[in-house]
Amino acid sequence: MTDPREAAARYRARQQQGGSAEDDSETGTPSAAAAVDRAAFVESAIQVAIRRGDFDDLPGAGKPLEGLGDHHDPDWWIRRKIETEGLTGLGPPAILLRTEDRELDGQLDLLGRESDVREVLEDFNRRVREARRQLQGGPPVVTALRDVDAEVVAWAERRAARTPVPETSPRRRRFGRRPRD
Repeated sequence: MTDPREAAARYRARQQQGGSAEDDSETGTPSAAAAVDRAAFVESAIQVAIRRGDFDDLPGAGKPLEGLGDHHDPDWWIRRKIETEGLTGLGPPAILLRTEDRELDGQLDLLGRESDVREVLEDFNRRVREARRQLQGGPPVVTALRDVDAEVVAWAERRAARTPVPETSPRRRRFGRRPRD
């Protein structure tokens, strides 16, 4: 191992003598010519691999890239990782709240009482407000608060649409009995 001070002194001496510092193994500083050579080498290696067929039959070949035309999201990589790995409860609060917001209607539909629906919605709104107040960095919290009363009405409508109304057929009279007045 060489001393960094000695390496710097040698580098300065070469610079003062007018010598170039072309990818000196002692200094480890590549010059512009070395960068051009490296780019040419990489390009030729890619062309050789294409001729060999190393890039044929790759998964996703001929398909468009996912999320290319969507809106710009600075946290696309962490969201994609969470989705592909199926991770839950892991990640920045902003992303967790966004995914919970997407799935909240389905969770509400599983509940049976209006008081439970109100409790879940108030808890969700409390966590959104709390995440907005925290200044710990990370992605901004853009999840909207849910209007509790409007969501309860929507929940009741979805619930009523799911439960079929029983058909009321007239009561059959038993033989020999008179209807009650």
